Amino acid sequence: MNPSDLAELRTMYVFSPVDGETWGLTFEGFKSRLLARNPDEFLRVDEGRSGPVRGSTLHFGITFSDEVLEGFAALTPEGVAITDCTAHAAANFVVWLRDEVVPQDKAITFNTEWGIEGYAPDESVPEVTRPRLIAAFLAHLEALGLD
Repeated sequence: MNPSDLAELRTMYVFSPVDGETWGLTFEGFKSRLLARNPDEFLRVDEGRSGPVRGSTLHFGITFSDEVLEGFAALTPEGVAITDCTAHAAANFVVWLRDEVVPQDKAITFNTEWGIEGYAPDESVPEVTRPRLIAAFLAHLEALGLD
């Protein structure tokens, strides 16, 4: 697959703490940071869901450059996912997540829906600029051998 095709691929990106660590994520804290950014963002808490996502989840929308992304946060296992987004949109989101939600001394790992389905290990989100984050996400997709 050529680089421009990879850049247009849309999948779910999942961001979580390193195994054995916590960000101290709470729905109230996440909601307050999201609403401080944009008071018109969509939020909904679902209690006690079953299926692929168990337990309570906070569903939300977040807007970057007029593109509304949807995602969800979970406390167990702890993490935040953005659905149906490109590597560029995922980079925008993780920069916000890193700056506003995750404590500065904590690392972030990521995977994609395709990586999880293919049993690919989580990867560290590098502490780099947005363009290099995009490159890291594209390298992840390329390593999955998507055709």
